[in-house]
Amino acid sequence: MPHLISPEIAGRIEDLYGAPLADLAAHVQDQPPGMLSALLGMHNSLTLAERSIDFHRDHLARVVHPERQIGPHEVSHLLDGARRLAEAVAIRDVQATSLSAVLQSLARVTTPATPPVSVPAVPAPPGPAVSAAPSR
Repeated sequence: MPHLISPEIAGRIEDLYGAPLADLAAHVQDQPPGMLSALLGMHNSLTLAERSIDFHRDHLARVVHPERQIGPHEVSHLLDGARRLAEAVAIRDVQATSLSAVLQSLARVTTPATPPVSVPAVPAPPGPAVSAAPSR
């Protein structure tokens, strides 16, 4: 079985948001689109690509089984399966690279241990200029 990337990515998303993926997915349903929904969507695409890789790899293994004859009809299936497998691998690689880059750029926000520093009040602007000259 090849190394699956989606469980590792799922763990990184869970660490970042501090909750299991299923809970995060349920939470996103009630929220406007944001970074979490984008990450979960990309993770779903990655998982789908990994499943597609498994499916097409298994299909190709059946087509080229040593006890099976490969005739002209099977050649087209073999070529189509190889093309689909290559597409799934490319999609998986792009999704994994993109997700890793985004996750690497994000950090979990923690609450500060010390209270925020209070900002002094802004002084009021000076009043109108008063002339020292006698008025008439």
